[in-house]
Order: sequence, then structure tokens, then C-alpha cells
Amino acid sequence: MALPPDICIRGAGIVGRTLALLLARERLNVTLVDVPSPTTTPDVRAYSLNGAAMALLQDLRCWPEAPAVTPVHQMQVWGDDGGQLNFGAREQGVGELNWMVDVPVLQALLTQAVQFQPQIQVVQAPVAAPLTVVCEGRASHTRAELGVGFDITHYDQHALAARLLCERPHHGIARQWFGWSHAPGLSQPQAEVLALLPLGGEGGREVALVWSVHPLRAQELMALSAQDFADALARACGQALGGMQLSAERALWPLQLARAERWIGPMPGQAKQSFALAGDAAHAIHPLAGQGLNVGLADVAELVRVIRAKEFWRPLHDLKLLRRYERARQADVQAMGWVTDGLQRLFAQPGPVWQNLRNWGMSGFDRSGPLKHWMTQRAMGQSTSPNQASAKSTR
Repeated sequence: MALPPDICIRGAGIVGRTLALLLARERLNVTLVDVPSPTTTPDVRAYSLNGAAMALLQDLRCWPEAPAVTPVHQMQVWGDDGGQLNFGAREQGVGELNWMVDVPVLQALLTQAVQFQPQIQVVQAPVAAPLTVVCEGRASHTRAELGVGFDITHYDQHALAARLLCERPHHGIARQWFGWSHAPGLSQPQAEVLALLPLGGEGGREVALVWSVHPLRAQELMALSAQDFADALARACGQALGGMQLSAERALWPLQLARAERWIGPMPGQAKQSFALAGDAAHAIHPLAGQGLNVGLADVAELVRVIRAKEFWRPLHDLKLLRRYERARQADVQAMGWVTDGLQRLFAQPGPVWQNLRNWGMSGFDRSGPLKHWMTQRAMGQSTSPNQASAKSTR
């Protein structure tokens, strides 16, 4: 007979399964609620993971092998009027900036690891536990049932994702363009962000597309034939990788900036039971910086750290304990939200004054030295202060 759970995790995605595996290593009994999804649409997503996320997954022996993981050596970003940014692994003193990871392969590795962990029981309905961790994603039903508000700012953009085979290899370079396009039925051009992310290993020719466009433009692109869509994309990115061909069907979802009003609290009507939110159930950010899953896995790492370091007499449902997690993560998540939201809004401002300002700023930031190094280190999951970065850059 299974022992009563110490922790119930609602949501069995990447964040939920990673948390379950880490808690099981702390000798806690974990119940993982996995409700099968009715959709059978192939998952075309690929996540950009930084060094901290990679170390976490390697420690669990769930880090994929090539070609399901592709190192990113360089990132090139173009503005809408000559501005340009270049981030290189060599200038940061590292082998790679980050890694592109195939979502289905990573999910399969985590699923297999959970199956071989005797302290994790997978169920299809929630059970009572001293601590419930909600990892159901941004549309979390549990969060709504708990009465936790979710402050949402809807962007006037949808993300269109796909995978494509390219005429030329990507050479481990992630490419991103800020630009404008005309959406059908609108008189003014609309801002968009186009990213081509390397897949298929070092010498691969496959890329993951994330194209953030106005909803009307998104519907227009979704209605194109596969070849017409590939041709339109090749034109939009200036034939950067030559001709293109869809290798997986397109997916579409609305974009938003969101944050839960609180991340912890008592379970309503239940004595000695509390909850905590993690991952997209607690926050959502624009994908232009590629930090969504990194932020979610950082939630997981911090929650496990707080539980591991707790006083022996303090129970898991203790709200003073859980506030340590909430305080530690809210500041970082808010800062990342400000960065992504600020960039999105900056590049959505029409007019030559704004255009000149942002492109001048991009080029200036590219030459900024210590500031650029510090920002890059933060995106890579390393906590280097500006003063440390300045000291390193003068050695």
C-alpha cells in the first residue's frame, strides 16, 4: 500500500515532473497528478535552456542527447532599421550560450525517470497532502478554484510556431528579427518578432520558428499552403538560410504577460494543508527572450532548496516556510517580465523617432562591454554582478 503523500503535484509537464523527481530524492513521498490530454496534435515546440536548467536536468539524468539537443554558439538580433546585436559564446568565455531542446524528447525522458522512482505515485485525480504544488500551466483550473487572481496583460500578438528544413545549415546560430508587417483589414503596419532557433544538432538544417504577429496576420499565415508559408517566411528573414520547407505543421497561441497575485496560501477549508504555484501557473512572459522554461525550472530549484533547508520541526504546509520561496522567486520573475515586456513595447511603437531611438540603443548596447556581459550572464542562468562583470572585462 502506498504511503500517504507528503506533497501532491498537480500538473505533469516538464516543470511538474522535474519537481517530482527532485522531491523524491529528498525522500519525500510525492503524488503526481497526470491528466491525459485529449489533443493528439504533434508538439512542435523547442525550448531554449540555459546553463542552470541544463545542470538541473543533467543531475536528474534527463538531459537529452544529440540531435534532440543543439548547442547555440551565437545569437544575432536585427532591429527594424539597422540596429543589430550579436552575442557570442566565445566573448562570454563559455562553450555555448544555451541549448535548444526538443520538447517531446525531454518529456519522454522525464516520464521514464518518474516511472522508475518508487517514491512517486502517478494518479489521475488530486489527493490531499500537507503541500500541494500547482504546475498546471497558465490556464490552471486549480489556481482558479483556489481563488488566486491572475493578472493578465494581453499582447496584441499570437505566437506561430513551426519547424522547417532549410537549404543551408544553421551553424548553431539563433537568429531574431524585429520588424513590421501589414495585417489584413488594418490600415497601419503591426510590429512582429521572428525567431529561427537551431535544431538537429551541430550541423543541422532544421530550425524551430517562433513568429509573434498580430492575430489577423497570424490567421492569414495559418491559411497559406505549406509551400506558400515557407516562401513567405524565407522572404521575411531575408533568405538567411536559403529556401525553406515545413517539416511539422504550424501551431498558434495568444501571447500574454501574466502573474499570479500570490504564489502560496492555505488550502481552503483544509487544516494543515497549503499550496504553492510554480511555472506558468504562477507567471507567463513574452517568448522573445526565450526564458519561459528557464524561469519555471528556477521556481522548481528554489522550492526544493527551501524545503531541503527547512528546520526539522517546521511542517511542509508552514506558510512562513513557503513565503521564503515566494519572496525569492517573485523578484526575479518580475524583473524578467519587465525586460521582455519593455522590449516588446519598445519595438511596437510606430514612428521614426521611436525607430531611431531603439536601433541606436541596440547598437549602443552591442558595444557596451560590461553591461552586455552582465545581461548575457543573467540570461545564461549565471548571477554575475555588474561590478564583477566590469572587473572580468578588464583582465
